[in-house]
Amino acid sequence: MAEPVGFVGLGIMGSRMAACLARAGHPVTVYNRTAEKADAWVAEHGGRVAATPREAADGAAAVITMVVDGAQVEEVLLGRDGAVRGAAAGTLFVDCSTIAPADVRRIGAVLSERGMGFVDAPVSGSSPKAETGTLTIMAGGSDEDFARAEPYFDAMGETILHVGPLGHGQTVKVISNAVSATNAATLAQALVVGKATGVDLEALLEVFGAGAANSTMVGLKGERMLEHDYTTLFRLEHMLKDVAICLAESEAAGVPFPSAALARELYAAAMGRGLAGEDFASVLEAVEGLAGVRL
Repeated sequence: MAEPVGFVGLGIMGSRMAACLARAGHPVTVYNRTAEKADAWVAEHGGRVAATPREAADGAAAVITMVVDGAQVEEVLLGRDGAVRGAAAGTLFVDCSTIAPADVRRIGAVLSERGMGFVDAPVSGSSPKAETGTLTIMAGGSDEDFARAEPYFDAMGETILHVGPLGHGQTVKVISNAVSATNAATLAQALVVGKATGVDLEALLEVFGAGAANSTMVGLKGERMLEHDYTTLFRLEHMLKDVAICLAESEAAGVPFPSAALARELYAAAMGRGLAGEDFASVLEAVEGLAGVRL
């Protein structure tokens, strides 16, 4: 029988990832700050609702977290009612959130002192791939801990990479997301230029998709931008957070990332327009505002 799992965080991504684990046969105990979400999840997928992260860890072979930032990961794992307090020695912790590498190493040191394993395993793919269990998962940690985590990764992901020691999963993820954010912001700028010059924007997108200008963002966000459809697959505020982490890492390494720095300013401007909870395609609104042109 598949091992029992505690899952903490049932947002857009976490709810779908936990469902993949349940479909793979893992008995899943879920915790979410908004209890109604946990109740609804269990009503649909089975399993058990925990009142605290500590309770979610009780009897679990592994505890998986999918929350917003490093402060939340630290609270749900190491806080007063944190999962570590309900976990048995040897429990494996897997954090699929996107947080700063320094936070990963600090939390990992505490878990190691308690005889528990830790893998940082941020994911890429947005909610459609979370739904189908086809995420890309980039994991940092020891060979032993990665091997223990693989059955859970197999349930949630399609492309699974062990990218290095603890913290490297996060480093790879934020660099990747900075590229995604830059691509989306560049696409928004190109469409605004296209609008201002009077070209057919559908034709422009088709040319992008057929040539060297193509990227995942063209297919994923191009039509949505034309329609100003910001149905949330990945929140703009979360993308801004990831770009900021990447820039902090690049600065610490003493190397520039100017295109990501520009993207950060555009996403910050979109935040200022009240778009934090919208999909990051809404960076278009900031570009349109700068240009005084609307698609």
